[in-house]
Amino acid sequence: MTAQPGNDAFVVFDHVQKSYDGQTLVVKDLNLSIGKGEFLTMLGPSGSGKTTCLMMLAGFETATHGEILLDGKNINDVPPHKRGIGMVFQNYALFPHMTVGENLSFPLEVRGMSKSEREERVTRALDMVQMGKFKNRRPAQLSGGQQQRIALARALVFDPKLVLMDEPLGALDKQLREHMQFEIKALHDRLGITVVYVTHDQGEALTMSDRIAVFNDGRIQQLAPPPSLYEQPENSFVAGFIGENNALRGTIQELQGDKALVRLTNGELIDATAVNIRERGQETTVSIRPERVEFKPELMPRDAHTIEAKVRDVVYMGDILRARLCVAGQDDFVMKYRNTLGQVKLSPGQSIRIGWHPEDARALDPV
Repeated sequence: MTAQPGNDAFVVFDHVQKSYDGQTLVVKDLNLSIGKGEFLTMLGPSGSGKTTCLMMLAGFETATHGEILLDGKNINDVPPHKRGIGMVFQNYALFPHMTVGENLSFPLEVRGMSKSEREERVTRALDMVQMGKFKNRRPAQLSGGQQQRIALARALVFDPKLVLMDEPLGALDKQLREHMQFEIKALHDRLGITVVYVTHDQGEALTMSDRIAVFNDGRIQQLAPPPSLYEQPENSFVAGFIGENNALRGTIQELQGDKALVRLTNGELIDATAVNIRERGQETTVSIRPERVEFKPELMPRDAHTIEAKVRDVVYMGDILRARLCVAGQDDFVMKYRNTLGQVKLSPGQSIRIGWHPEDARALDPV
């Protein structure tokens, strides 16, 4: 899925392609519009084309075909340092021989700003990331999280039109990475800057983004806000890449509008919402999120679909429990449920009946 260029778009990729060898397209006919002040994440596995798109926008790579526009102006032939874009990288890219203040002042010197204006902007940028007292330290004297804050401040110091971030939190440990996610998002909300963020971490993308463009094989598979992307995946790749997902294989038996009756590989019939399904007899993969699965039939609504399952194992994860089940002949079906007082204990080998709402089962393209 792509977004067509619009008149109010701040960043536009218009039929952009990229090939390094003149034959294989790394980016295939990309159409994408990004609004002013938006936090858009390009998400996808390695080699999906997301970083190449970011590098073309930054000016470090040249589009083979198509146009890239920034604030209504074609920037295909504009060199990187004249695009007015801030960049934050995973490896920070700070000059080790310079102090923090000098690192931030350098891009301002390149732009010919006076010493007094440079000092004022450096102070303001460091205050944005709560790093004012570290102005005279060198990068080696800072922790990874502090260095990343400085890299962020350097990207903001010249008031850029746009900030690009390429896996900026990849080198941090889990706890610090999660803390920095909220800090970056809060800074974005406070300043109203436009951010294009690249990551392969779907949790990071869901936490921070206004919209997410899911890339695979050089194309956007789906473009949507995080809740829509997670709850309403448009194909099996997105369903499997965003969050944990159950995929039951089957064939379309009946089709009426977006309502489908699916015969699973073991012969069981289930109801599902048809997504891009065109005809009876078509093979399909039914997507069901683990947290949408219940195992207390007496508490389920009348329209819930139930099916037999056998417990393979149960993993304690603190706030939730994760049960792996054998369902319809597939032994990798997952159910997640809250760890509450008096919760029924499930044991390996136990037979249970599970269920879900029909609208939570999405009949997608076959895997």
